[in-house]
Amino acid sequence: FLGLYKGMQSPLVGVTFINAIIFGTYGNVLRRLPEDNSRSRFIAGSIAGTCQSGVACPMELVKTWMQLQSEGNANKLTLGKSSQTKFRSSFHCLRHVYKTHGLKGCYRGMNLTVLREAIGCGTYFASYDAICKSIINDEVDPLYYTISKMLFAGGMTGVISWLVTYPIDVLKTRFQADGLHTGVMEYSSVRDCFLRSYKKEGPQFLVRGLNSALLRAFPVNAATFAAVELFYKFIGGSTEEDDEEY
Repeated sequence: FLGLYKGMQSPLVGVTFINAIIFGTYGNVLRRLPEDNSRSRFIAGSIAGTCQSGVACPMELVKTWMQLQSEGNANKLTLGKSSQTKFRSSFHCLRHVYKTHGLKGCYRGMNLTVLREAIGCGTYFASYDAICKSIINDEVDPLYYTISKMLFAGGMTGVISWLVTYPIDVLKTRFQADGLHTGVMEYSSVRDCFLRSYKKEGPQFLVRGLNSALLRAFPVNAATFAAVELFYKFIGGSTEEDDEEY
């Protein structure tokens, strides 16, 4: 059962910083744009996503390695040609990656992370704005009805964002997981990773596991957006009306 939570330490530590960077950057950028519309929200979201990639990339690399490491002595991870280890924690994993592959190894897949986050976060905020404007009326809807609509809007936003960026995420994860069990990087570049995966499995490899990602995306993002919106409502300002509060 605990295997279902393998690699959880890394996202738990990083998610606080990531959300702080995303919402903080998004609000500050949006406030400085000349217009407040879906296009501006996409731009602000894309900049916010790019800014948090520096934290997300090593965090997700560690999460991937922790989740994919196998149980048993026969499947321990290689540190080199003759020695083996098994990661005790996310920090142990990160330290191993740094010692073995240097700082560059910790940021393996950074270009794909930036691409995914720029597109994903831009879509994230723009679609949430569009959905909210079409279904929410604060002047008419009671609070409990508004909350239910926020939950729906946030959930659908997460689904839309993952539909747009999932192929990039699959490629990023494969590229980051490279060398996990052998200690040797097999892919020379992102292009090499894509071409070899495509040749071996066909285009369907880009959507493998999509159902699970969408199943997770709806409740996670529903809760995230509803929590942020309600927090700002209760401290004196709606994020939809006054985005500089982010």
